Amino acid sequence: MNHAKWMAALCLTAGMAQAQDLDGASAGDLLEQAQAEGRVIVYSFTSRIARVEAAFEAAYPGIDMQGVDISSTEQIARLKAEARAGVTNADVVYISDVPVVLGELLETGVLENYVPPRVEDLLEENQKQPLLAQRLSTKVLMYAEDVYPDGAPVDTLWDLTRPEWRGRVVMVDPLQRGDYLDLMTEIVLRSDEMAATYEREFGEPIDLGDAANAGEKFIADLFANDLILVGSTDDVNSAIGKIGQTNPPIGFTSYSDRRDNEDEGWSLQVANAVQPAPGIVFPAVLALVKGSKNPAAARLAIDFMMGDDSDTGGEAFRPFYVAGDYATRSDIAPHPDAVPLDAFTAWRISPVETARIRAEVGDLILTLQ
Repeated sequence: MNHAKWMAALCLTAGMAQAQDLDGASAGDLLEQAQAEGRVIVYSFTSRIARVEAAFEAAYPGIDMQGVDISSTEQIARLKAEARAGVTNADVVYISDVPVVLGELLETGVLENYVPPRVEDLLEENQKQPLLAQRLSTKVLMYAEDVYPDGAPVDTLWDLTRPEWRGRVVMVDPLQRGDYLDLMTEIVLRSDEMAATYEREFGEPIDLGDAANAGEKFIADLFANDLILVGSTDDVNSAIGKIGQTNPPIGFTSYSDRRDNEDEGWSLQVANAVQPAPGIVFPAVLALVKGSKNPAAARLAIDFMMGDDSDTGGEAFRPFYVAGDYATRSDIAPHPDAVPLDAFTAWRISPVETARIRAEVGDLILTLQ
């Protein structure tokens, strides 16, 4: 082996050893190196990162957390472009859209998993591998509670295809936001449940027509019923939840956005009784960017974002301790205003299964728009 190759191998071995040492270090052990690094850059799919940033810097003076608020779809594109250019800008990613992340970022070596030792025993295995799940988020059917105080105005997803809901169902374009495409994909994966619900609702077996299954038939019927596609979740929330409407639409959005009801003048509520399910539950994950410039600060940030040892996760977890977000840590108490997770009827996605047919569902939706 020539000298250059020997040095490269030595550096690689040293880097792997350092990463292993850091992976097993406590937050206290990471702190000195993290303070020497002086900063940590976090790409985040939620604007709540600004509150995390303030809490982190209060807890760890001298370490500058820079939160970059960009959607999961944009994060994936940016991280792939940076990797192709040999550039590492971020240290940590906070991201959803896990079915895409697994194949395009984790398996390609752009990201790597890290589970803080402090919380390892507090998580189920599928919340630690292949990536660390910080919380469970949602995309579910919501309605205006001030107009419908006795519950949702529909009792099955198939009701959304009826004439009375023509042009009155709203969601973000699934081809623009991955979590909404995951929702449509899950409906296809649950075709047996969709078919059974159809037969109960209409009293006869479903006629698939040209569709391959009941999930695809539902999506086609929903689009044919003048589904309204908008650009952002806030657009959905305002359309369906604004207080004072007389005949509001309903739509798919995040259950946790109920936290903004008072501030925004909304009356959003989840349609938890809708059959076969109101939508999906999916993980929001934290990961290291491979080759991070601030490896100790990156691990300290992930440890921090998993919450402190109090019942609610403390200041670190406060932005996510809201009704409709579900902590993955077993020792964080459920939010008192939320439907308990074991009573929440939304489907839990399997990112691997979602990834298997996601592109096909996207192609179907493209033909329907």
